[in-house]
Amino acid sequence: MRAVQKGLITEKEIDQALYYTLWTRFRLGLFDPPEKCPYSKIGIDQNDTPEHEALALKVAEESIVLLKNDGVLPLNRKKVKRIAVIGPNADAAWMLEGNYNGHAARPVTILNGIKQAAGTNIEVTYASGCPWALRADGSNQPKPEAIDDAIAKAKAADVVIFVGGITARLEGEEMGRDNAFAGFEGGDRTTIELPPVQTDLLKALAGTGKPVVLVNCSGSPMALPWETKNLPAILQAWYPGEQGGRAVGEILFGDENPSGHLPLTFYASTADLPGFTDYSMSNRTYRYFNGKPEFAFGHGLSYTKFKFQNGKLESKNIPADGTAKVTFTVKNTGKLDGDEVAQVYYRHVNSSVPQPKLALCGFARVHLKRGESGNVTVAVPATRLRYWDTRKKQYVVEPGKYEFLIGGAADDIRLKLPMTITAR
Repeated sequence: MRAVQKGLITEKEIDQALYYTLWTRFRLGLFDPPEKCPYSKIGIDQNDTPEHEALALKVAEESIVLLKNDGVLPLNRKKVKRIAVIGPNADAAWMLEGNYNGHAARPVTILNGIKQAAGTNIEVTYASGCPWALRADGSNQPKPEAIDDAIAKAKAADVVIFVGGITARLEGEEMGRDNAFAGFEGGDRTTIELPPVQTDLLKALAGTGKPVVLVNCSGSPMALPWETKNLPAILQAWYPGEQGGRAVGEILFGDENPSGHLPLTFYASTADLPGFTDYSMSNRTYRYFNGKPEFAFGHGLSYTKFKFQNGKLESKNIPADGTAKVTFTVKNTGKLDGDEVAQVYYRHVNSSVPQPKLALCGFARVHLKRGESGNVTVAVPATRLRYWDTRKKQYVVEPGKYEFLIGGAADDIRLKLPMTITAR
């Protein structure tokens, strides 16, 4: 009521918000007698089914992102005889679930997923090595014997898989400030770098001369400057759900070809970002960032390679209420079958108002066998190219010259197609 009296919002706007809230609840049957609500007939036997488990695995497989690979992946079962799995997230089942979650009946940790994928002919050893992060008072410093154990296992292995990153207990809403950790405050991150205690252990592991693969788990971007420069491979696993460990193991051994792409930008350092209380979009997100990211929005590697060609538009001129049809060909030029997520961005040439450098407006996942080509069509309604006009206080599709940019990431554009939007 006070906001209405101050003119910050109108009763009509409140009514509109309430309408959508109630509309959703009506659709869910929350106001109906239980016998009339179809959702009340869902029995416990329809929960946690084999189909759900298969879907959890598929989601994890398709979302994990291969950030870097200098050729150490996929692991060769004929050459690798011993793997050292090290790190605080390796055997943490609860980490897989993130937050705002239930609890999986049969979670597969990343350690167990690697063991399953390795089979009986490869020995897998494990050491946690260090905590996720140090408390502000330094009371949880890793014990020397824990570090020595991790290094000894690394020296005895053919390859080291370090499963690190953070957890939802470090990043999350309205978390307490007791036992505060360096780099974190009440669920907020004050730095985006991998906690130094993990980087220090990674440096020691790399010092053994054995190849070290980083599997990073987090729900938000991580700055990995030392890791990107010095480690041969990095996998971004997020909080991958109940079958996440199995998916990581499959990808490490090449049973599944990685196909995930970043839905956000991985900056090189905290210093690249504006202050937390600076709410402007200047130098934020891939659309406005002027620096060089560590890994760009949309980035994601595969064990095969893809070529984009034959880009064209159904029409080079569309009205402001029309739809552009972008078509192109993707060819798998590598040696393995795989999925590519082809991305279509746009930029407005010479707009009358500040506009993003480029912005995603469509994408398509395509599965291609090695040597196979596939035609892709992405329909882009002109309304996706709109912006908020602060003077008119409404969304506007500005007529003028545009350009569609097609590729595998925001910094990996392969095709450019000019287009004009005409006034209605």
